[in-house]
Formats: sequence, C-alpha cells, structure tokens
Amino acid sequence: MHALVATVVHHPEDARILHRQIRALLDAGHKVTYVAPFRARNVTPWPELTAIDVPRAAGKRRMGALRTARAILAEHAPHADVLLFHDPELLLALPRRRPVTVWDVHEDAAASLLTKPWLPKTLRRPLGPVVRGFERSAERRMHLLLAEEGYRERFRAEHPVVPNTTYVPERPSRSPGTDRIVYLGQLSAARGAAELVELGRLLRPHGVRVEVIGAADDETLPILREAQQEEAIRWYGFVPNDQALRMVSGAMAGVCLLQDTPNYRHSLPTKVVEYMAHGLPVITSPNPAAEALVAGRPEGHCGMVVPFGDPAAAAEAALQLRSSPALRSRFARTGHEIARGSFHWPAQAKVFVRRLEEWAMGVPNAEQEEALQHRLVPRQGSSPLRNPQSSGLSSGIA
Repeated sequence: MHALVATVVHHPEDARILHRQIRALLDAGHKVTYVAPFRARNVTPWPELTAIDVPRAAGKRRMGALRTARAILAEHAPHADVLLFHDPELLLALPRRRPVTVWDVHEDAAASLLTKPWLPKTLRRPLGPVVRGFERSAERRMHLLLAEEGYRERFRAEHPVVPNTTYVPERPSRSPGTDRIVYLGQLSAARGAAELVELGRLLRPHGVRVEVIGAADDETLPILREAQQEEAIRWYGFVPNDQALRMVSGAMAGVCLLQDTPNYRHSLPTKVVEYMAHGLPVITSPNPAAEALVAGRPEGHCGMVVPFGDPAAAAEAALQLRSSPALRSRFARTGHEIARGSFHWPAQAKVFVRRLEEWAMGVPNAEQEEALQHRLVPRQGSSPLRNPQSSGLSSGIA
C-alpha cells in the first residue's frame, strides 16, 4: 500500500503523525510519501520515506500554504492508494482526483477557535457553526479516524477511534528524582503556559526547577523567553518525541495545567500518559479525562489533581511529592502499570494499519456498514483510484 500523508499545520516530527502512525505504516512494509513543512521547521526527513516540502500554515498566513498543498496533492494523490491528512484546513485543499481519503481528527476544531490568538475575537464564535458544517460534509465524502472517544458526539455516523496513546517501556529506565518537574508538549495560554512560568518561580527557591519541552505559539513566546532569562524555567523548545521522552525520565513529576476550555474537556492529554509510561507521578488540573485517569482508576492514584489556574497548588503538590519518597514510588509504579496495560501504542498501531489497508482495498468497516443501514451516511461515490504499479517518488525533499 502507498500512503500519502499530509499536514501543513503540525510539526513534521509530530508524535502522532510521524512517530506513531507513519512508523507503524513503515514497519508494516508500506510505502509512505509525507507532505509536511520540513524546511519551515528545519527538519531533516527520515530516509525511509519520500518527503515533499510545503510552506507552513500558521496564524493568519495560511492561504499560500493551502494553495501549494493543493497543487502538490493534485500531482501525487492519483499515485497513492490512500490519502491521510491531519489538518481541518486541508479540507479546502483536497484535489478532485484522489484515492480513498482519510481525515485523522486530532481536536475539536470548532471549540479550538475560541483559543486562537490570531483570530479576531468577534469571529471566533460565529465561525464555530461553519466549521461544524465542514465536518458534517467531510463525513459524507471520506473516512474519518478519531483520536478521542469524546469526539464521537460531533458526528452523525460512527467512526473508528484510534486513541493517541504512546510507546510504554516494560519498565521505566529511572526512578523519580527530587529536583525537577517537567512539561512536555505544545505551549499556549490555554495549555497553561503562564501557570507553568509561575510554578517555576514558586519552586525555584526550594531548589526545584521546571523544565519545559515544546514549541510555543507567537502569543506565548515572550512570556517563555522572559521566564528563561530570569531562570524561572528551563525551556528547550521543540524536541523530537523520542528524544523528549528520554529527557523527562527521572523527573520528580510531569505537569499538565490545561485551562478549562471546551477544546480540552473531551480530550485526554497525551502528555499525561507519556509521564505515566516513563514512571513519573502526574500533577494535573482537573481536565475530566486527565482527572479520571490520574485519580479515578480502580488500580489507584498515579498523581495529584490541582485546581484550574492555581500554580500555588501545583507547587504545593510538587513539594509534597519531594518530601515523600514512598508517595513518589507508589504513584510512579501505579501510573506505569496503567499505561502499560491500557495505553501501549503497538496495540493501536495494528488497528490503525488494518483500517487503512481495508479502506484502500474498498472494504467498509463495521461502523460504516451500520451507519449505511440506518441511512446516516450517504453512499460514497467513486471507487478509490489505485495504481499498484506506481514507482517511488524521488527521495529527499521535493
């Protein structure tokens, strides 16, 4: 199978796209052509795949990237067996002549508009119904993969869920330490960037540093740079996921201070699972999915839940962890057991690859068949365009 994978928004080394999905396709023996903003992010693509560079769509600068993406997809899509794309923006750039098409739904796009600093506030709510309309149209024209169970209610039909899990080692490489708290992931106001900075200021006098690993949006950059200069935090910027996970190992705790916004109420932050997978106690705000995982499992607690927007409570939780080796060990052990038993990516990788293989061959999944029987989804039109004899595209960045 030849998969054409596309994003103009996400980092080319995005953990779900590259380190999980593309890695799973390559390991299964499939060919992958990856369309992504390599040069804009200063990324050297893996030699195992065919890479095609596109401009990055960021802030208000999106239309140029979408025009370029549309031309590239129009050129290469007819030679693929399946087109897998990751940005709702690319709904505007899909070519008419294309193979089986799959949208991997990562977020609640309409709800996320409420937290986009580049979008005028007067447009954020009115655009929500427009985005919902695009979503309803998309499920009539293509296959959807959902990253969260909570996304199901946005769509009329049933669509398969491939959770955003992670690789979980058989055992953590290091026990929790006592001198650093880590944050892993994208940074923005809604993701708690200001709270992280204040947490760093509060813990610094106690000899505990806050290490922040991840790219930041334009609004958050000045806050992080100032905090870095005053040594309130240690900010590393974007680090590829495999390297970043090695960096978090041995920290006293992993922190997730999401704000209470609609986009996050139905999502399990992957960073929480990643902390657990590597033997870190978790300090999290009460995002419902995170709270249920950290403090609501029958196996026991694996961390501490603090109020939204309360870095002082997060600092208190961190100092409590530092003062109790037994508590750190118990949380670390319980979290790793939960992650290994329920969130190990290889199990989901098999489901993901099988779905794409079946769709590429024209085999509908059970959810679609049921939806069709209930007339929730109109019959899809033309059969997929396939070219099994297609030779590989030129290697390197096109």
